[in-house]
Amino acid sequence: MRWDVMGWAAVALILFAAEAMAPGAFMLWMGFAAVVVFLGVLAVPGTSLLLQVVAFVLLSFVSIQIYRTWFRRRARPSDRPLLNRRAEQLVGRVVVLDQPIRDGRGRAKVDDAFWVVSGPELPAGSPVRVVAVDADGMTLKVQGA
Repeated sequence: MRWDVMGWAAVALILFAAEAMAPGAFMLWMGFAAVVVFLGVLAVPGTSLLLQVVAFVLLSFVSIQIYRTWFRRRARPSDRPLLNRRAEQLVGRVVVLDQPIRDGRGRAKVDDAFWVVSGPELPAGSPVRVVAVDADGMTLKVQGA
């Protein structure tokens, strides 16, 4: 067996194995490109290494773009879109201030965690409603409940 044919088969297998170890669909499409180059080199002996590498790069780019435009956009919408957005899940909840809000900043205990809050001046122990989350995702905007 020729070294270039075996080399592209090995590259394809390594990319598929990498996709299995760290899924994300990126290596999968590069693996498909390596398979196409493998089949091309098998069918057309004597193809230069430069042409093989250029074909692999171009096919990888095209296959990844096909994945990004065709398959990724067709993903099902989640039934729990806020699953990993804990702060956004708190919007609408009423919590009690642990520390007073002074100069626009304070602290509230929500379940087992303390959150920095911003809002109007209120004393500790006041119930407040979470109305939004700052852009940093770490500060809750509140108003008196």
